[in-house]
Amino acid sequence: MTDDEAAAYGRFTGPPAQADLERVFFLDDEDRALIGQRRGEHMRLGFALQLVTVRWLGTFLEDPLDVPGAVLEFVAEQLGVEDASQVKRYTERRETPFDHQRDIRRAYGWKDFTDVDGEFAAWVAARSWTSGDGPKAIFTDGVGWLRERKVLLPGVTVLARRVARVRDDTTKRLWGVLEGLLTVGQRYVLDQLLEVPPGSRVSDLERWRKGVTPRASGPTIIKALDQVREIDGLELAELGAETLVP
Repeated sequence: MTDDEAAAYGRFTGPPAQADLERVFFLDDEDRALIGQRRGEHMRLGFALQLVTVRWLGTFLEDPLDVPGAVLEFVAEQLGVEDASQVKRYTERRETPFDHQRDIRRAYGWKDFTDVDGEFAAWVAARSWTSGDGPKAIFTDGVGWLRERKVLLPGVTVLARRVARVRDDTTKRLWGVLEGLLTVGQRYVLDQLLEVPPGSRVSDLERWRKGVTPRASGPTIIKALDQVREIDGLELAELGAETLVP
């Protein structure tokens, strides 16, 4: 992840679209009943902001009032609060936002990441094993996986390291399975592919990786077929790897 992507994790990056406001930030009867238990408009407005924030981001903000103006206005209008600026009083008592977070978690069933860490690791392992996706793609989809299950997002570093560690373990497992299929002779042949032959600048493996310069000509096609014959000569196609790994 880039620094900008990491900074945007679990934060508002701008005002939500109107359609998103109406879909995610709308307060239904259940929401209003819970919000109505707070005393004072500033308390009800602050509580409501935390409720819609965790619903949208999958986490609570360190500063519960660090929301776009459009979100504040949309929520205030629904609650009939004419002066939305009074929400500044919401954090006068430091414990209040944390008390409200606890109430929201209990009422709506939000869980800690530690509660699903094992299940999440299994999901990452399965995703890594069955796809060629990199850690960034798995991380992004992992965030969606957690939000769908009402799991509060952990810190960005915690989640990134978890994905990377599980993916690395899965990759090593893949290597182990493939290596176990090889005979001693085949391992020797593969090792030789890394050596640079006399008179050449690159190894055979690097030469194959680069391939033949694409040209629409007979000689080019012949060179490509010669390379296919070289690779086929390793006799690795009959290992049966396709029955053991994706």
